[in-house]
This record gives sequence, C-alpha cells and structure tokens, in this order.
Amino acid sequence: MTAQDAIEASSPPSAATRPIERRTETAEAVELSDAGAPGLSPARSLAIATPRVSVVIPGLNEADSLRELASRVTKSLEGKVSYELFFIDDGSTDNTWEVITALHAGDARIKGVRLRKNFGKAMALSAGFQRAKGEIILTLDADLQDDPADIPAFIARIEEGEDVVVGWKVERLDPTNRLILSRIFNGTVRLATGVKLHDMNCGFKGYRREVLRTIPVYGDLFRFIPAFAAWQGFRVCEVPVKHHARKYGSSRYGLERILRGFFDLLSVMFLTRYSRKPMHLFGLIGLFLAGVGFATEGYLTVLWFLGHKIGDRPLLLLGALEIILGIQFFSMGFIGEFLTYQNQKSLDAADLPIRDETH
Repeated sequence: MTAQDAIEASSPPSAATRPIERRTETAEAVELSDAGAPGLSPARSLAIATPRVSVVIPGLNEADSLRELASRVTKSLEGKVSYELFFIDDGSTDNTWEVITALHAGDARIKGVRLRKNFGKAMALSAGFQRAKGEIILTLDADLQDDPADIPAFIARIEEGEDVVVGWKVERLDPTNRLILSRIFNGTVRLATGVKLHDMNCGFKGYRREVLRTIPVYGDLFRFIPAFAAWQGFRVCEVPVKHHARKYGSSRYGLERILRGFFDLLSVMFLTRYSRKPMHLFGLIGLFLAGVGFATEGYLTVLWFLGHKIGDRPLLLLGALEIILGIQFFSMGFIGEFLTYQNQKSLDAADLPIRDETH
C-alpha cells in the first residue's frame, strides 16, 4: 500500500461512500429548472424543491406499518405546510423496501433510502438528515406508537422560537418493566445533563435545521441530541404527545440497550463538560494522583531519615506509580488542549454559536 492509499483509506467516508444502496427519487424531484418541472405548476415545483418540513422515519422490518403511517403523516400535514417524508430502510429483511417504493410511486413527496445492511438508528437518521431539505426536521418511529397528529404541535413550537422540541409520552402504553427502566434512565439523564426533560429517549422530536448541522450524529448518541443542543445554547422544550401500543412486531428494547445508554451518558457528560477544556478534567485527576504519590514518597522519606528500612515497602512502588500516572494524565490534558486549540483555529464563521446579529 502506498502512502497515498493509506491516506485515502484513513480519511472519513464522504456522502458518496456511505452505506446507502439506493434511494427513491424521480428526476422531477431533483432536477428542477428555474421554470419548474415539466407538467407541474410553479407552486408545485417550489413545494417539491424547498419543502418547509422534512419528516424522517427510520425503520427495521416495519413493512406492515408503513402504509398506515404514511397516510397519517399526510393527513396531519396536507394543506397546512409543504413537506417531504423520508422512510429509511435500515437493512430490513422483509418487504419494507417494496412498500417504500410503492408509496413513492403514488406520491413523489414520499422518498426512501435503503442502507446496505442494518447499521443502526444513528446511521439511518444521518442518511435522512443529509437529504432533508426542510428548515424544520421531524423524526418519529415507524412502529405506529408515535401519533403523527401531534406533528403540528412540534412545528408550532419551533415557529415560536424553540430550536429542539422533544415529545413527552404522558401516558405510556409499555410493559411495567420498561416503564420503570425508562423513568430511572430519564431521571439519571436529567441529573447528569441538567436538561429538564421527561423523556429524553423519545424518538418523536423536532429540530430546527441549524441544530442538526451543528451537532454530529454517530453511535447511539442520537438520543442525547437535546442535551448537546442545550450545551450549544439552543432552546430546548418538550410537548405532550399521545402514545399507542405497538400494533405490529415486537419491541427490541432489552438489557443491552440499557447498558449502551449508560456508557453513552458517560460520553455525553464528558463531551458537554470537558470537550472545550480537557485540562480541567485530566489535569485535576493528574494533580490528585501526583499529589498522593508525592505525599506517599514524602512519608517514606521521613521514615528513611528516622532510620527505617523502606526499600522493601510496597508503598515505595505505589507512590512512584501514582506520580507517573499523574504526569501521564497531565500530558493527556496538554494534548487535549492542543487539539482543542487547533480545532478552534479551523472554525469558520458559520460554525460559531451565533443566534442573532445586527447589520
């Protein structure tokens, strides 16, 4: 492998190389001239090219629910606002993709993206966010437990000035064990992040486009976008939503997801508190370890002056190890500060957290 090959292999994937098999878009929906698409009025062409609202719905093996869900989303938005609806097939093994293509054939506003295999909800959402053209972007689950009739409430709050709107399932129709775990999780998240939401994990959310341009979505951190948004200074609120029992299929909620959520919460706490000041974390840990190490060695030095033998004491090695670890943590803090400084130098004006400006 040449040096150039190594560089290309290590570079992050571009939009063209992401794991997307195909998408359902017709030429009239993508290639619009200034005069509009053939056979469409100028208003219809503009509605297709620049919808006000984009609805992104990821799903895995949800073929049975998609037709009803599309119908209910259309009923909620038809005649009220220009919109587009994206179904993201996250590697389904049933006929989900066939249903999506059939829906697209009947309504060009309904579009689909199919991933090569099951990459997870974050990748599916990223594929939808990247293609969404609306200034307001909504997400909901494909299992019919979220009610599209609540979509106008999300849009209204964003148009009132909110940046992120999170659904709050006031009356959840879930098994008791899941309700208990959810309350424990949400209480822990509120305490750890300081964002006072009843249901951070709710998949029914609304975003101003700028929020999703600012915050990267990866891993399982998509559920914590409101916490990242609040950290970036965006306005976050919640609205009560109706919740329905699952109509088709079965829930994929299990112990593994709880454990992943715990580790993700630790990541969120680190990123929101220390990503701009890593020395405050690593330096504090390093100072503590080095301080304990020097105190230990100082104690042994006093004993040595008093005539005690210290060469065979475990404390001697422990103190040296604590000092070395303290120096290493300090070094990690310095490296983190250097990387943060370099990142700040590369920021352009569009990346600055500016809400309003006088001209």
